[in-house]
Amino acid sequence: MEQVLIKAAQLLLSLSILVVLHEFGHFAFARLFKTRVEKFYLFFDPWFSLFKTKRGETEYGIGWLPLGGYVKISGMIDESMDKEAMSQEPQPWEFRSKKPYQRLLIMLGGVMMNFIFAFIIYIGVLYAWGTQYLPTENVKYGISVHETGEAIGLQNGDQILSVDNQYIEDFQKIMPTVILEGAKTIQVLRDGQKVDVEISDDDLALLIKSRQIISPRLFFAFEAGKIQKGSQAELAGLQKGDEFKSVNGQTFTYYDQFAQYLKAHAGQSINLNVLRDGVSKDIQATVSEEGTLGFSVAFLEEASSFLEFETIEYGFFESIPAGIKRGVNTVKDYLKQFKLIFSPKTKAYESLGGFIAIGNIFPGAWDWHSFWNMTAFLSIILAVMNLLPIPALDGGHVTFLLYEIVSGRKPGDKFMEYAQITGMIILLTLVLYANGNDVVKLINQYF
Repeated sequence: MEQVLIKAAQLLLSLSILVVLHEFGHFAFARLFKTRVEKFYLFFDPWFSLFKTKRGETEYGIGWLPLGGYVKISGMIDESMDKEAMSQEPQPWEFRSKKPYQRLLIMLGGVMMNFIFAFIIYIGVLYAWGTQYLPTENVKYGISVHETGEAIGLQNGDQILSVDNQYIEDFQKIMPTVILEGAKTIQVLRDGQKVDVEISDDDLALLIKSRQIISPRLFFAFEAGKIQKGSQAELAGLQKGDEFKSVNGQTFTYYDQFAQYLKAHAGQSINLNVLRDGVSKDIQATVSEEGTLGFSVAFLEEASSFLEFETIEYGFFESIPAGIKRGVNTVKDYLKQFKLIFSPKTKAYESLGGFIAIGNIFPGAWDWHSFWNMTAFLSIILAVMNLLPIPALDGGHVTFLLYEIVSGRKPGDKFMEYAQITGMIILLTLVLYANGNDVVKLINQYF
C-alpha cells in the first residue's frame, strides 16, 4: 500500500507541475498580445473549486477533478462552451480579435513550454547525475529470458550480438530498438554459434504487451523477499530473508536454472535448503501448477557483481547539448510509437494505458533522479499528444488556424462549436478506453 501511495504522489506532483507549465505557456503569450485571460486553473472545476482567488482580470484556482487544467481565454471557443460571450461583438482584448499569427502562438505556447521544460530537465539530470548504462558486451554470461523472450525464440544464456546486424551499445536499449524500429532479426551467440532469431509481426505484438522480456543473466545468489499470502512458500514456512542454497540437493550456477527447475517440477514436492540466521534449514514445499512457489526474489550482491556499468559525467556546458540531444531522441522514439499504435498487425492499441499504467512507471520508493526523468518524459508525451489535430486539443485549434492563414477564411463559430464537442467526445472515449485497459489488466492480474 505504501508503494502505491508513493507512486500516486509522484504522479500527482509530476502532472501538476506539467499542467501548470503547459497552461502558463498559453497564459504568457495571451498576456503578451494583450488578450484577456479569465481563468487559470490546475485541474478542472465543474460545479465548484477547492481554491480560487482573483488577481486583476484573472481568477486563479485549483479544481477538484485531476484530469488536467485549463486557461479560459476571452473570445475563444474552448471546453467552457461559453456561447453567450461568443454571440456578442468581438472586443479588442478577445482571442478572436487577434491576428492569426498571434492566435497561433497563443495556442502553441503550452506545447512549446512542455518541450522546453523537458529539455531543461534532461540538461539538469545529466549535469547532476550523469548517465549510467550497461554495455551490451559486459553482459558476459548472456541473458535470462522471461516468458515473452522465450516465446519469440530467445534462450537463457544467449549473448546478444546485434539487432538487424547493428550493434546496440546500451543493453537496456536492445528491446526498445527491436520494437520501435520493427526489427526483423536479433543476432545471438548460442553454444559458440552465431544464430539469427527472426522477429515476426506476431512477435512484435507480444513484445509490445510485455514489461519483462530479457535481463542480464545472474548467479544463483538470492534470498526470499515478500512472501505471498496463501502461497506454497507461506504454507511451507518459508520466511523473508531465507537464503537459498540448493533444491533437492542440487545447486545451480544461474538463477534462471533454478526457475526452470521449478517449472519442470510443477505440482511436485521438493526439498529446499536455505540459510536462516546463519543456520542451514531444510524446507519441504510443493511447487504450484504454474511452476512457482510464491515469493519475490531479493538478489544478493554477488549475483550481479560481474556486471560492469559505464558512467558518463557531464560538466555544465557539456550537459546542455547532451540534454537537448537526449530530449530530441526521446521525441523521435515517442513518435515512432504512433506507427505501432495504429498498426493492426502489432495491435499496440491494446496496450494503451491510463493513469494506473502511467503511475506504475514511477518507482515504489521516492527517487528524485527517476522522478525528474519521468517528468521530462511525461512533458514530451503531453506536448506531442496536444499537437494531435483533434478538436479540443491545441493541435486541433492550430489546424484550424493554419487553414485560416492559408485560405484567408476563418471557420465559423458554429463549426468551431461542433468541432469542439466532437473533439471532447473523442478525448473522453480515448480516456475511457485507456483506463478501461488498466482495469482489465488489474482484473486479469488478481483473478
